Amino acid sequence: MFWLLLLASYLLGSIPTALIVGKLFFDVDIRELGSKNPGATNSLRVFGKKWAIFVLFIDLAKGALAAYLPIFFHLDAEPLFFGLMAVVGHCFPIFAGFRGGKAIATTAGALLMTNIPLLIIAYITFFLVIFLTKYVFLGSISVGLSMLVYAFISPKLELELIFLVFSLFLLYLHRSNIRNFILGIEPKINDKNIKSDRIPPKSM
Repeated sequence: MFWLLLLASYLLGSIPTALIVGKLFFDVDIRELGSKNPGATNSLRVFGKKWAIFVLFIDLAKGALAAYLPIFFHLDAEPLFFGLMAVVGHCFPIFAGFRGGKAIATTAGALLMTNIPLLIIAYITFFLVIFLTKYVFLGSISVGLSMLVYAFISPKLELELIFLVFSLFLLYLHRSNIRNFILGIEPKINDKNIKSDRIPPKSM
């Protein structure tokens, strides 16, 4: 049952929400537009607010539902393992050629179901880092680091190794952003020179 639910969690995470929205309603591959990331932030830029909210909600739900699976089936296992497996699926989706997003919304969904204090700490850190630096990728990386720090100081959460791997995972996912930052070409969130990639929906 443990391995079946892990597989189910990965498959849940692999549902490429933004890619599906782009193909069905805009006849485009979002991975070729904007930041080329199939997540809620790029959906806002390319599809607009309504579809970005939809993508955000579904991506959150993927992490939350995966984390709930062991609870629903009364499995004696840490639910966060399954939520993080959905994160892996979101980043490397089998249904989309293993080209996925960067996990922030799905991670939030997993934490929403398993650890509200950690969710609050991680995403306060996320928004604070973005506010101070104006770089979204630094905020994203800070989520993993704050989770790692929380695991070390919390007597009830013995997941230091898992969160260490997750932090390294986030660094890997943002390797192009880190390279651009070092080269001085990574755009800030308030960069007015970034052109809009907003596209109209296709005719039905």
